[in-house]
Amino acid sequence: MKLLQLQMLLKKNTLLIILIILFCLTCKENSKSEIELPSTQKETLENSYAEGFNIIKTANNTILQINSPWPNSEKTYSYLLLTKNQAMVSTYNKDDYDGIITIPIKSIVVTSTTHIPALELLEVEETLIGFPGTNYVSSKQTRALIDAKKVRELGKNEGINTEVLLDLQPEVVVGFGIDGNNKTFETIKKSGIPVIYNGDWVEKSPLAKAEWIKFFGVLFNKKKKADSVFKTIVNNYNEAKLLAANVNKRPSILCGAMHKDIWYLPSSTSPEAQLLKDANVNYLWQNSEGDGSLALSFESVYNKAKNADIWLSPSYYTSYESLEKASEHYTKFDAFKNKSIYSFSNTTGATGGVTYYELGIARPDLILKDLIKICHPNLLTNYETHFFKSLK
Repeated sequence: MKLLQLQMLLKKNTLLIILIILFCLTCKENSKSEIELPSTQKETLENSYAEGFNIIKTANNTILQINSPWPNSEKTYSYLLLTKNQAMVSTYNKDDYDGIITIPIKSIVVTSTTHIPALELLEVEETLIGFPGTNYVSSKQTRALIDAKKVRELGKNEGINTEVLLDLQPEVVVGFGIDGNNKTFETIKKSGIPVIYNGDWVEKSPLAKAEWIKFFGVLFNKKKKADSVFKTIVNNYNEAKLLAANVNKRPSILCGAMHKDIWYLPSSTSPEAQLLKDANVNYLWQNSEGDGSLALSFESVYNKAKNADIWLSPSYYTSYESLEKASEHYTKFDAFKNKSIYSFSNTTGATGGVTYYELGIARPDLILKDLIKICHPNLLTNYETHFFKSLK
């Protein structure tokens, strides 16, 4: 009897063990399916024109990616942007990024006057605490901050006074470079201050350059404001372009001037040539080949443009007298004889900074309107040019 009871007990226990094993296996499979979460979703916010940067959003953070901060750059730079709350709960590998930045930024150093307008358009210019070459700044708003000693002078861009900069301890330095070999920026980065390269100047169209306001927008956690400002600039630009598209007469245009017997002017693929095209003028080198600037002899330029209706941007010359003193050859052009030369060099700030070099990248709509006003005077009748003025 006891033997029979023992056998029955073993059979029951064996069945129970099998059921427990099967249950555990099922739980393990279910547990595995629950633990294997989908990978973190990433969304790249598409730019309309700019190619040099991307903003990548995830559930927990934002990544600012810089693709081409200078011509032929091979490295892509990535910066992890975290709010204070995100920084408290986020885990990340510091080595995966070129910088970790807490947003919104409260203090910043920028290194080009082209960066100043973005700060002002986003209404964060008071976060600027240092700049190399403050005399080049034209804006009245930022000049007031400089005069009030709220923005420190940092020397020259190619040799920033790192001692002063490190004393300021900005949260971020926005730099630019032509080849990535900047020992000053390396020193700043080693001190723990992130350096972000801004490549707005590398972009190939006027609106692409202007879209870099979104780069600053994400740093200051002002994406909506940056989007709104840029949308207004695009709308203004396209309205002006459409207005010029209906003109009947397209004046012929000469650009640039000589430097050491070589005449430099915009190639057909340059942003400057794009502006002239959108102003609906006959730029005489609109079909040229090559990127950036064309380097031509005086003879070739004279033969093609001696009868040009208008001459724009004659280098740094500010008057007919200075042009003639530089070379009597200039006096042979019809545009010189007819006093039809226009330059942005005479439009400066209180300390001599050329406004075009500061505001032009951010506001291509104003440049386009200037060109339309000059080349098609019957249009934009109540508009006064912002940058270009008749040569003195």
